[in-house]
Amino acid sequence: MGIIKLDAYVLLISGQDRYTFLDGLSTNKIDSSCSTVFTTTSAKIIDVVDVIEVGDNLAVVGYGPYKDKVLAHLQPRILQQNVTIRDVTTLNNAYLSTEDYPGEHGITVTRSFLGWILVTSIKNSLNESMTLDQFTEYRSKNMIPYQGHEITEDMHPFNCGLEHLVHQSKGCYIGQEILTRMRSRGKMGKQLVQVPIDAKDATSVGSEYALAIRRMPP
Repeated sequence: MGIIKLDAYVLLISGQDRYTFLDGLSTNKIDSSCSTVFTTTSAKIIDVVDVIEVGDNLAVVGYGPYKDKVLAHLQPRILQQNVTIRDVTTLNNAYLSTEDYPGEHGITVTRSFLGWILVTSIKNSLNESMTLDQFTEYRSKNMIPYQGHEITEDMHPFNCGLEHLVHQSKGCYIGQEILTRMRSRGKMGKQLVQVPIDAKDATSVGSEYALAIRRMPP
């Protein structure tokens, strides 16, 4: 098992409309804890996040440098809904575990597209057992995209191998029309692939495998 601290933000969404609010803004169906994607009207990625049920709240854990863009996407769309967003990043740490982590008091664990996300109070730090290079090795071997590498604002979810986070039959959300059309026509554009470690277009490079996003032949 490898554990590494993530450069992450944590937002707490409360209010009786919290599920419908997030469901209307993300690609996956929000009725329980899950990974999902916030997209623009042109279906480009704003961030890939983990939504975690925490009592009467939903925690949203995403990539730290993308926090301001996510808040700018969410806050103006609250409108008349019973929803409150609080930024609790400074109170929490987020870690990735490559294997299922045993439940412990003070640690919230959820399955993620990355592996398992562990959220703790800053007073309850975990011991890291994985370096950044080992994290890249883990991702490149298992074809797991990450923000700032494969996941960028220029990409659609399908480009990054995140089609499993785009629900096929949920209601309307921002970017849905374009993603639905791409899927129905079987034209999803560039794809996440494993490439040789010396590939010039590699986005993440391990010791045996590298990742890249390439346009595939028809």
